[in-house]
Amino acid sequence: MVKSQSTTITSRKLVTAAMLGAITVVLSLTPLGLIPLGFINATTMHIPVIIGAIAEGPVVGALVGLIFGVSSLLNALLRNPSPVSFVFYNPLISIVPRVLIGITSYYAYVGFKKLSNSNLKKLSEGLWIIISLGLGYLLYKNINAGKSTSNIIFVVILLLVCLGLFVYSRKSDKADFPIAMGAFVGSMTNTILVLGGIYLIYAKAYVETLGIPMENAKSAILGVTITSGIPEAILSVILTTAVIKALNKSRR
Repeated sequence: MVKSQSTTITSRKLVTAAMLGAITVVLSLTPLGLIPLGFINATTMHIPVIIGAIAEGPVVGALVGLIFGVSSLLNALLRNPSPVSFVFYNPLISIVPRVLIGITSYYAYVGFKKLSNSNLKKLSEGLWIIISLGLGYLLYKNINAGKSTSNIIFVVILLLVCLGLFVYSRKSDKADFPIAMGAFVGSMTNTILVLGGIYLIYAKAYVETLGIPMENAKSAILGVTITSGIPEAILSVILTTAVIKALNKSRR
């Protein structure tokens, strides 16, 4: 069980926020920020924000999200890593959604914790079975398509973690479904608000830069939401649950 849900700032919370913020910056500046799954690359940069929120509360989550957002803004301004980096010059896209990750993930986690433990355990087991089946199918597709060894290794690792979490959820008296849902909501907060902001503010410039007709802007951005957002949310669920459960065990 996560011990503290207080919104006050303590020394431990500040240290945690600084440490997770530093990890986020490192992820944004290195290839570690993307995990190749074969057909898509899933970002991991928002995961420290979610971990901070669930482990230490919404204030820490928002602080780590602020660090993530500022690093995204500076990365776009100073490095200009892609033709569409200009959308991240706007703090409404680069910073605000990242701060909100920490808030939505925490309150989703708290909300689902109110369900009965027997229901949560059943939901946890079902979740890991579904994700494991999905990863098994992805592994099969990667092998058949002749994807690189690194792609296959990453998927195998995620599949093994999922199976381990399934076994753990059956033996443990503490269900991990609230953690998983907090991670899923936090990840989708990032995807929906960032891409939604791009659509509302920069749709014309965005699709013109990518060479897409304006009439296809909505479907193009929605396509990115589904093809990247859902896999990233699933990756967040797996990694956040594993880290939070390990952290809770070490605290006990």
